[in-house]
Amino acid sequence: MASVTIPKSRSSSTQRLSPKARQRLNAVSMTVLTAVVLFIFLLPMGYGIVTSLKTDTQVSTAGAPWYPASPVTFEYEGRAYDVFEVPVDGRIEEWALINRGRESSEFIDPDNPAAGLIPWEGRWRTLEQAWQWDPVWSNFRDAWTTINFPRLLGNTVFYAVVSTIGAVSSAALVAYGFARYSIPGKGTLFLVVMATIILPPAVTLVPTYAFFNRIGWVGTWWPLIVPQFFANGYNIFLLRQFFLGIPRALDEAAMIDGAGHFRVFWSVILPQARAALLAVTLFHFFFAWNDFFGPLIYLAGNPTLYPITVGLNGFNGLYEGQDNLIQAASLTAAVIPLIVFFFAQKTFIQGVVITGVEK
Repeated sequence: MASVTIPKSRSSSTQRLSPKARQRLNAVSMTVLTAVVLFIFLLPMGYGIVTSLKTDTQVSTAGAPWYPASPVTFEYEGRAYDVFEVPVDGRIEEWALINRGRESSEFIDPDNPAAGLIPWEGRWRTLEQAWQWDPVWSNFRDAWTTINFPRLLGNTVFYAVVSTIGAVSSAALVAYGFARYSIPGKGTLFLVVMATIILPPAVTLVPTYAFFNRIGWVGTWWPLIVPQFFANGYNIFLLRQFFLGIPRALDEAAMIDGAGHFRVFWSVILPQARAALLAVTLFHFFFAWNDFFGPLIYLAGNPTLYPITVGLNGFNGLYEGQDNLIQAASLTAAVIPLIVFFFAQKTFIQGVVITGVEK
């Protein structure tokens, strides 16, 4: 008896993807996942942009579209009438409601007003209002003039720039000492410095404020700027990690040529650590720009020195029910940090990556 060979079915479950196809599928999946995460992350920013361009009426009107728009109206016989989306014979027409009735109303066609009034059977309250794209750019002008934005921006830029200079320069010097000098107890001292990172600010808030108040610094810039010139544990850690990756042979070659320790630091270490320095600079710049608690405490009673964070807090209290103005003011305050990060993002990301990787 002859045997019969039954061919195996080529089901999708038994088929295997080639390595190239699998790699492509992984790349597509990762791209989609990244796009989804980015979309979710940018939703608050998108909400702020859209809301900042809306009118007060649209923000408070139920059923208004998500984009900036205003109700469509049509002027008829010297009076403005609202335009609604009216279903007629299976299509939607935008007609102006002239005479309102309970079961029957009269409309006018804005495209053909000479046709006269058009009767329509139905309840007009069930109709949807017609909206048109109408961004309100004056919200930014109102926010700019209401709380004296130029002065707030000037105070914020001054605080952010000066404190950043102090924080980066002092951290670079301390990190250079930890990375290059052999001193007794250096490991223990470095652990103490790192312990300050996990120390809650609330622990030192009261004694620090009492000290600055005792010497008469409360109400001035000094409590916010002077401490930044004494380095920060987080910045020291990042820069030390990078300095350790710079070959010591460069230091020795410079010293053979007659360079001293400070000259080595200035001419050899700092140029090699440009990416790490920029990362630390941007970290502190954004921190100072967004700092709210420190200025609120130490600048109390002196509103002429308020940065933009404290000024926005007062603006929010003044216009609590007007989300469009609040969002416009918030976006205006975020313009400069966004511009700074946009132009420095490549070097900033590079510095963040390499500071934690030993060369």
